[in-house]
Amino acid sequence: MSENCNQSCGSCSESCGERKEQENDFSEKLNELSSVKKVIGIVSGKGGVGKSLVTSMMAVTMNRLGYNTAILDADITGPSIPKAFGIKQKATGSEFGIFPVKTKTGVDIMSVNLLLENDTDPVVWRGPVIAGTVKQFWTDVIWNDIDYMFIDMPPGTGDVPLTVFQSIPVDGIIIVTSPQELVSMIVDKAVNMAEMMNIPIIGLVENMSYFRCPDNGKDYKIFGDSHIEEIADKHNLEVLAKLPIDPKISAACDKGMIELFDGSWFDSIAKLLEK
Repeated sequence: MSENCNQSCGSCSESCGERKEQENDFSEKLNELSSVKKVIGIVSGKGGVGKSLVTSMMAVTMNRLGYNTAILDADITGPSIPKAFGIKQKATGSEFGIFPVKTKTGVDIMSVNLLLENDTDPVVWRGPVIAGTVKQFWTDVIWNDIDYMFIDMPPGTGDVPLTVFQSIPVDGIIIVTSPQELVSMIVDKAVNMAEMMNIPIIGLVENMSYFRCPDNGKDYKIFGDSHIEEIADKHNLEVLAKLPIDPKISAACDKGMIELFDGSWFDSIAKLLEK
């Protein structure tokens, strides 16, 4: 052992007998002015299955129950959260950090679109820059007294999901899927990644599960028979909700009025999260 040893083996190049091997720790510290109690990731194996929709509706549901909720939009290249909530203003900051934008009902939002000059400006960044931005949304944003934070992740199992799982203390994830048979294999990938990273899986949500005809009240399986029960049984998971194809939901997102959605699909998930 060197006479000048400071016990910091991670930054030392000496090869001594007293050297302590340390595991890699990629966790990032929350901003010192922030307080976040629970972090829930919303993931999907592929795009276009309604992950951002589920993220928004979960945040709104918990907010209606009296909890302070927030959304960290980690889908850097395809941010859709601000539009769903009708947010027009940009994020501001001070020497202490960046302030998220509050929605009409008080949900805190941070998304790259709140930092861009124009909403339609493309984010043409390489993976490490995108991953670094997501980490900054955790470390540099001042999240004030948040009970439940929902992270809207990009689809797949690439840089950003890996960064989130390694850097942010995620309490659990909800996997969003759709009825197509092809999706079953892709959901398996998402489940397997979560298991590899030791991230608890709260359950599965199937979007676009059916269409209820307003004329006769019958349900029609537009995308074929559901396979979510098979996936759930295979991985010993719970099916949390099955969302219908409802034009009213799409219209609410397009008009920036997702906070006004009328539905009880997430009530059971809310009770689960409260536990």
